[in-house]
Amino acid sequence: MKNQLVVYLVVVLLFMSIFYVFWRQEWQYLLPTPVPKDYKAIALNSTLDFRGLPIARILQARKTAKPVFLHFFSPDCPCSAYNVAHFKHLVETYRHQIDFYAVLFSDDEMYEAQKFRQTYSVDIPIIKEKGIDIAISCGVYATPQAVIIDKNMLFYRGNYNKSRYCTDKNTNFAEIALQSLLAGKPLPNFGELATVAYGCELPENTPTAP
Repeated sequence: MKNQLVVYLVVVLLFMSIFYVFWRQEWQYLLPTPVPKDYKAIALNSTLDFRGLPIARILQARKTAKPVFLHFFSPDCPCSAYNVAHFKHLVETYRHQIDFYAVLFSDDEMYEAQKFRQTYSVDIPIIKEKGIDIAISCGVYATPQAVIIDKNMLFYRGNYNKSRYCTDKNTNFAEIALQSLLAGKPLPNFGELATVAYGCELPENTPTAP
């Protein structure tokens, strides 16, 4: 009887371990990212306030007036790796019409930049300073997220796709938003599939109100 109890406990612990690993790697990312307690949403078509942030200087120094695409990325977030091929496709397809930037999160900025370049193999500017503050200014609280800015106004903020691997072309939200902007059309009404963030919480515990 004692041996049976030991075997039972071992089996239970084994299944609990498997469930925990599955939850860590998969299930938690099937649920919406928890919204921070003090989160303040930034409305679409509102003017973004980047005063005092390095991104303000970066955007002002540009020699073009092209729309801006911000890719919010964390190397420690598994979800940031799911859409690598899709993001590379966006950069390669629209880089002559859109200015792309990666906004990174980490205490180790050198690691962040190196990891991003190794992962994506795309030659775009990387913003490493004040990434959390930039995210707050855009209403972003998870990674990966896409933000499209036109004339300093928020045109789109949200998910890349309802599929984590961006395999559903009908819900390529960020790409459809880009196409709409370039065609001079309003942003389609994507609904919550695009606007409710799925992914990883921002890696730093900072205030979430601008």
